[in-house]
Amino acid sequence: MKLSLCIPTLNRGHLISETLESIVGQVTPEVEVVIVDGGSTDNTAEIVGRFQRRFPFIRYCRPDVENERLNPQAPSNGGFDIDCDRAVQKATGEYCWLFTDDDILKPGAIRVVLNAILRGYQVIIVNAEVRSSDLSEVLEPARLKMTQDRAYQATENQQLFSDVGNYLSFVGAVVVRRDLWGSRQKEPYIGTGLIHIGMLFQSLIPGKSLVVAEPLISIRYGDAQYMRTSRYFEIWMFTWPNLIWSFADFSDSAKRKVCLREPWRRLRTLLLFRAIGAFSTKEYDKWLSRRLRSSWEKLAARVIASFPGSVANLIGVAYYYVSGSPPGQFLLDLVKSPYYFARTFTPSTVHGPRKSAGIISASDKPL
Repeated sequence: MKLSLCIPTLNRGHLISETLESIVGQVTPEVEVVIVDGGSTDNTAEIVGRFQRRFPFIRYCRPDVENERLNPQAPSNGGFDIDCDRAVQKATGEYCWLFTDDDILKPGAIRVVLNAILRGYQVIIVNAEVRSSDLSEVLEPARLKMTQDRAYQATENQQLFSDVGNYLSFVGAVVVRRDLWGSRQKEPYIGTGLIHIGMLFQSLIPGKSLVVAEPLISIRYGDAQYMRTSRYFEIWMFTWPNLIWSFADFSDSAKRKVCLREPWRRLRTLLLFRAIGAFSTKEYDKWLSRRLRSSWEKLAARVIASFPGSVANLIGVAYYYVSGSPPGQFLLDLVKSPYYFARTFTPSTVHGPRKSAGIISASDKPL
């Protein structure tokens, strides 16, 4: 067994069927699919069961149940990071691809990765395109702006980190040797939603790594509800930068290319989060009031937190049009905001694009 696709899932019955359909036609005898369910209460088990009856290389696991037999009354409730780790532990492949339960594998993707595995890389990073939630529209042709594959030697960890660190907030990009995963600490990263980043960069990666320039994944830019929460603000203003800046073996200059150490100090960033509906006086009181040093900083952040959301949204939309940025997921985030300015004036006629989701990384393109 060469490759295990490891998929943590939770209540994705309405999406996981398309994900599995994109995978099963590519599977060879060298490949298995390991799905770890964190306690779904929807029809995920039924959907996956249908695939299992047709494709025996699919394993569906509820890790808290003996013999991996489904017991809907005994969810694992471990969370995303624990379920990622469990999927790798249950895998039998020499390599594990940490895949997502709502995105789509493009035709030929598995063969590309299997060919790369033959060259003995420790880590393989797979590029992805971004599509609308119904997959009909390409929002970003390639997340990594690379025209050809690049191999990194063990001595080039700094460059690898600089080149792909920001993109790797997307877990589905990572293919890793199972023994490398097993040798690394996971406990410090449980609860961050970013265990794969901690696993990769807690110390230098031994041996060679490869970045595949061709997009092999279609990221589904889905439901936007998550990005309207305090958790969203917490992750991208604190959890993500604190994690990136915790890696002792990487230089400050490399870390700055991934994200700012304290992105919440940028007023433009706070204005963007206000415009998309993820920053309010609630987040200011909880996260910023005690961290900001000067009276000016506190006043400015407090004003933005209470700034009329529709006005902030109008500023954000105008900024993207004036800057000449092509319409894509960031503009869609603004249109899907509860503060979308046009909806305020014409609620019955203005609906905007069909769907959008939270930005893949808040540091990608700050306002």
